[in-house]
Amino acid sequence: MELSRAIVCASLRQVYSLHGRCGPPTGAFLTPRSSPTVVGVLVPFAWSSCLRRGDGLGNWALLHLLQEVRRCCISRALRPRQQEWVEGWVRRNDTLVRGLPILVGGASLVAVLLNRAVSGIAAVADASSSQSRADILTLALSVTDILAGLVWLSIRPKSISPVVPRGVECKRVGPGVSSSALHELLWTWDSLTTATCCKSLVIVYGGNCALQIGVAAGSPEDGNALNVDVQKFTQGSLYKSVMESKKQSYLANLVLYPGRSELPFLPANTQALILQPIGDKGIAIVGGDTIRGFTNIDQAWIAMIADKLDATLSKS
Repeated sequence: MELSRAIVCASLRQVYSLHGRCGPPTGAFLTPRSSPTVVGVLVPFAWSSCLRRGDGLGNWALLHLLQEVRRCCISRALRPRQQEWVEGWVRRNDTLVRGLPILVGGASLVAVLLNRAVSGIAAVADASSSQSRADILTLALSVTDILAGLVWLSIRPKSISPVVPRGVECKRVGPGVSSSALHELLWTWDSLTTATCCKSLVIVYGGNCALQIGVAAGSPEDGNALNVDVQKFTQGSLYKSVMESKKQSYLANLVLYPGRSELPFLPANTQALILQPIGDKGIAIVGGDTIRGFTNIDQAWIAMIADKLDATLSKS
């Protein structure tokens, strides 16, 4: 834990030194996940206060900070080499490992039959014989091993891989967006596509679509990107639930949610979705190309970026 804290803090000091700052802003930190591969994650949450004071980080510094934290948060240096070797061997020999119970059960079954044949014990089981009782128990365990191996071979986890979104590229900026706000929105898009599996981004603020960028669903009429019907979207259950709770909503597997029909402007094969409220006036719709592709760190960063966007868009 102390090692990862030192690594992350060193990265933070390096970024802040480029802007003439003596250290990172203080604030709350994310709690490390109880995973053996995650040693610790430090993510500052003081962007809103910095923006109100007018001395917030520059866009480049924040993007660089995002990349540094993501690079350092998952530490594999503390994992024993032997454990890594075992995991690698199991992945390379997946079929053999799944078939091991069949081999063990079959070998045990053959050994019991040979033992009874060679030792001269009667083939008929005798309840009064301890050897017969032991053989029956061994046969039951052998059959259980064989059945377990057959189940392991027949049931395999589905591999999750990124998909190519079906749609058209678009870049639409809403009316009334100032140049500084547009610069902030484009930076948000660049940072999300660089650090996460984001492929589509829609920013709705103040009753207007401030930005629609990335891959969008194609219109059946002319093939162009489908416009965002803000009025219809804000009347849907997804928007209302997020704005009422004022909390981020993460749909890790969008196909399983019936509310998918409220987002016709996204590609039809969008795999994951994040609905992030932007203050009290807006929402960010982040679409990904991978099921469960957004990590806890990604969700935390999107929440902080939303605070930054709220401070910028409220002034435009």
